[in-house]
Amino acid sequence: MAGVIFDRVNKCYGDTEVIRELNLEIRDQEFMVLVGPSGCGKSTALRMIAGLEEITGGQIRIGDRVVNNVAPKDRDIAMVFQSYALYPHMSVRENMDFGLRLKKMDRGEMDQRIDEASRILGIEKLLERRPKHLSGGQRQRVAVGRAIVRQPSVFLFDEPLSNLDAKLRVQMRAEITGLQHRLKTTTIYVTHDQVEAMTMGHRIAVLHDGDLQQVGTPLELYETPRNLFVARFIGTPPMNFFRATIADDGARLTADGVELPVHDSLRRITQGRSGKEVMVGIRPENLYDVKRQTDHPTARIRLKVALVETLGHEVLVHGHFGSDERETDPSKLLVGKVDPHSEPELNQEIEMQARLDSLHLYDPETEARLGEEGE
Repeated sequence: MAGVIFDRVNKCYGDTEVIRELNLEIRDQEFMVLVGPSGCGKSTALRMIAGLEEITGGQIRIGDRVVNNVAPKDRDIAMVFQSYALYPHMSVRENMDFGLRLKKMDRGEMDQRIDEASRILGIEKLLERRPKHLSGGQRQRVAVGRAIVRQPSVFLFDEPLSNLDAKLRVQMRAEITGLQHRLKTTTIYVTHDQVEAMTMGHRIAVLHDGDLQQVGTPLELYETPRNLFVARFIGTPPMNFFRATIADDGARLTADGVELPVHDSLRRITQGRSGKEVMVGIRPENLYDVKRQTDHPTARIRLKVALVETLGHEVLVHGHFGSDERETDPSKLLVGKVDPHSEPELNQEIEMQARLDSLHLYDPETEARLGEEGE
């Protein structure tokens, strides 16, 4: 087993910089998820670990070795691709033992590894089939099995579930998570799907435009996103935001007809900032029906309903606040949750309550979270 370290790693294609000064430590036996929108550099980072992309600057270490100039086959890694990358003319067994045959491994040991991996993945009855006779989920299990039999120090997954339907993605998500827990192999998993990231990773690294935005546990990223990008990216539906002005020496937040008292937990941030603008963030689950009883401090916000999404166990209400001329302004649109038995009508004016001890404050210029060290 081995950890992986990015030490000030850069990657450029000509004059285009796609990874900038990446410093990231993936611990031994950890399940680390690299997440971000398309083009953020996450797959490039994974391919640099694998040796499929040369780095422009810095160092990558796997265990105690600097692998900048080590050939991919000698890095003791196994990679699972989005496209499965199975040989169509070979059986499942032949696909799984192909890498082992190149290493001239003893036939008995090869069969033992394949039998164990196929049992773990539930594909024992598929070993003599060819890929064209397998479903998408079965092909993905074979690709994972091919990685397992190599018994590498590090598993690399590059968006392996993207080609599967929604139900199968949930199933494979659980299987890969359970597999990593059982094998305890250091795993680096790339996805653009933040639900995958939140449900699978021990820790998550969020990238955007080649820059590392934040690293932490799923709960840390959800509860204390370091900047506006992370706050918007993590969470479904995403966090609500609106501009507000700090008033009364930090005691109130005001925004076009909305007035929120500042909770004691935020007073150290707002005190002395009267007249300053802030971006106020609130998760949809912390903006709820006034009929709901709560022990938390709240303040009421009037909304004009623009959209209602019924999900069965709950209803998402999208509503505008403020003056009528702002109804088309997306910055005046908030999403909250109400009981499915009290679904409002479109264009109806309703009252919601915002949980005051769950507000997030950000600098509108730097987009950094206020209250972080150094603020």
